[in-house]
Amino acid sequence: MKAQSVRSLLHEITYDAKSRIDTFTSLDQDQQLLVLLQLSKHVQSQVLAELSNSVLVPLLEKLDPDDATDLLQNTPKRKQKELLVELSEELQDKISLLLQFDPKTAAGLMSLNYIQANHDDEIYRVAEQIHTHEKRTGRLPEILVLETGKLVGFLPIHKLLLAKPSEKVKEYIQRITSLRYTESREKVVDHFLDHPHQKVVVLDESDAILGILYSDDVLRALQQTEGSSLYDFAGVSNEETVFGSVKQKVKYRYKWLIINLATAFLASFTVSLFDETISKYVLLAVYMPIVAGMGGNAATQTLAVLVRGIALRQIDLQSCLPTLRREILAALINGLINGVLVAAIVIIFNRDVKVAVVLAVAMTINLLVAGFFGTLVPVIMKKLGKDPATSATIFITTATDVLGFLAFLGLASLVLN
Repeated sequence: MKAQSVRSLLHEITYDAKSRIDTFTSLDQDQQLLVLLQLSKHVQSQVLAELSNSVLVPLLEKLDPDDATDLLQNTPKRKQKELLVELSEELQDKISLLLQFDPKTAAGLMSLNYIQANHDDEIYRVAEQIHTHEKRTGRLPEILVLETGKLVGFLPIHKLLLAKPSEKVKEYIQRITSLRYTESREKVVDHFLDHPHQKVVVLDESDAILGILYSDDVLRALQQTEGSSLYDFAGVSNEETVFGSVKQKVKYRYKWLIINLATAFLASFTVSLFDETISKYVLLAVYMPIVAGMGGNAATQTLAVLVRGIALRQIDLQSCLPTLRREILAALINGLINGVLVAAIVIIFNRDVKVAVVLAVAMTINLLVAGFFGTLVPVIMKKLGKDPATSATIFITTATDVLGFLAFLGLASLVLN
């Protein structure tokens, strides 16, 4: 099936809810699997809930246990139990094992695509195990090697081509890293960032092998995290989708909008303190949105860099001072550049040097505010255990609005009166 036809099917199943199931069931089994695994979690859960067990069971049987587990976790609890009973005993055992673990841990991300061999085993015996596994699953397994019941490394499959059937596995063992099954998704991502292109064995408390982690599993987890962070950054729940109902969109957004409304009133109150100055110099009202807007944009730029740094474990509250100095210096330079530009525009079009100077100084101050709060607020929120992407935006925007207006109108009151 061509890539374009896959995209077309995904679009049709996603957006045409009325004929969704008819379209899906008209596909052959391979196409169904390909489409089902690429659907968004929201649409996937709806499709899984509507499909009959007689359709789902054969699909689950064709999947790797970790993929089958992901699908089961996205089905209603009652249906999940019904499907488990109808699966083959081998798949039931593997899925039941995977369902025990938190999906946000190493165990929740792991695959069961491996076989175990003793370091004293002969190569031909391992080859037989590989053949049996590949025949049953359709995949070549990782060969994990044990000595006295403990992991000592792995046997690369390509080494089998070079070895004699009677040789021992221990002659070809290579080192492999391991993680505890309770390690968080973040720790797993950190490990793969430090050791790219590797695979990692997942162990339990007694050092028994539970599964194996591949870089593509971690990449998928990282992509899910990044997608979630993008929703969070906008103040939109990651449960919302582009095809969600009006009710869902209101439900997921109204709280953030109310909080933003409260902070907007604070900015309005700041402006109201300078009613007399604004009434005398109406030109100030024309340029007020520029001060606030530039501060907000600069703060968003800083925040985006900091959230990325926090996500990659590059910065925290204890190590942010050098970053803070650099951000403030960059903000000062950008503030002077933009201040000179906006001052020139005021002088050319309005011929008011005093307003031009006030606007330039206020612009510089507000970009400094943006750099300062844009750097400190996210790391403080992270230190307090809050998501910096969802919480920091409100505080930073409030700071740039309130302090920006205060600087602009306060300076105008001093200089123009």
